[in-house]
Amino acid sequence: MNSCNKTARWAGFLYLVVIMTGFFSLMYVPSRLIVGQNPELTFQHISSSALLFRLSIAGSMLCYIAFMLLPLVLYQLLKSVNETYAKLMVIFALVSIPISFINLQSKFSVLTLVEGAEYLKVFDEKYLQAQVMLLLNNYNKGILIAQVFWGMWLFPLGYLVYKSGFLPKILGVFLIAGCFGYISNVLGRTLISNFSEYEISGYITLPATIGEVGICLWLLVMGVKNKKKLAVSVNE
Repeated sequence: MNSCNKTARWAGFLYLVVIMTGFFSLMYVPSRLIVGQNPELTFQHISSSALLFRLSIAGSMLCYIAFMLLPLVLYQLLKSVNETYAKLMVIFALVSIPISFINLQSKFSVLTLVEGAEYLKVFDEKYLQAQVMLLLNNYNKGILIAQVFWGMWLFPLGYLVYKSGFLPKILGVFLIAGCFGYISNVLGRTLISNFSEYEISGYITLPATIGEVGICLWLLVMGVKNKKKLAVSVNE
């Protein structure tokens, strides 16, 4: 296996870690523990499944560490296609890392409340339940801010995939569309209070999902089709 294929497989592996841990912490665990507008039930679920909630925090940390390394590996693979776009890809991705890590503080605060530290006994139970929901809402808003950069990095990545000559162009198209999907989702949820009630809200980031899962599997399983095509694409 040539070095280019090794780099591609490493990128695919890191992308897989990001996808799996992201799904676990952002979708699976919330679906098991958080109940919409029911602070009491949400508080009970997290209290009785504190380990699962802690695992979601650990999963997020692993996700963000992998996502910090991923663009650096992709840069090595794609910089010969267009170094300017490759650098933009890295910058946009890395900007989201501190935002994402700092945002986890809200989840740690939730743990403090549900585990009932002695000094919290002066507060009414309903108050603590409301605070848990407020912190979870703050966490979701922090994710929304991070999504700006989760979207922006997909544009240069999609462009590089499309122009590379050794990765499927269709995946580049989905990644670029995914950029606009993420940005539209952020704007929609910022400007429209009940945006989640619109049917489009459930599909607007679908192109990003298809593109990211697709490029992850392609890199992991197929590697690069033909390293020689890289030189051709650069000279076009």
